[in-house]
Amino acid sequence: MICQECNQRQASLHFTKIINGEKTEFHICEQCAKEKGEQFPGTNSFSIHQLLSGLLHFEQPMKAEQDAAKALKELVCDKCEMTYEQFTRVGRFGCAHCYKSFESKLDPILKRVHSGNHTHAGKLPERIGGGIQLQRQIDTLKQQLKAYVEEEEFEKAAELRDQIRLLDQQKNEKKEG
Repeated sequence: MICQECNQRQASLHFTKIINGEKTEFHICEQCAKEKGEQFPGTNSFSIHQLLSGLLHFEQPMKAEQDAAKALKELVCDKCEMTYEQFTRVGRFGCAHCYKSFESKLDPILKRVHSGNHTHAGKLPERIGGGIQLQRQIDTLKQQLKAYVEEEEFEKAAELRDQIRLLDQQKNEKKEG
């Protein structure tokens, strides 16, 4: 297959990009990829940061592109003064505060990357995960208990109180054992 850029050399880099179900294929020779400054797998200069920053460029519809670009240039981290535009080029944040500064733009991206979720629950090792899972369950029940007390549904609150006590006992038994 011939390179789509120069139409002269044999394409040695082949990529398929699928965005919102729309499939686009790229066939480029290594020389054109280097000339354009593109860094693709196989050229030994591709990083995960560039992959992630590539995801950031597909969040806005085409007709609103100019307005969105202007709004993105105005987004700046209060602490390190990194702009959102710099973040999209680099693919990593300047400081921990950047997460809060760019939160409005990150949620849609994280939802797309994580199959609709924007919070990370994580996995727990089996040997220590049991106690942590019990504590999470207890915390959730305590929040529900507080809501029932505020709504004056004392019978439901009493049931939850008993469940919390039972889970506390299980947690303490696991610690001892």
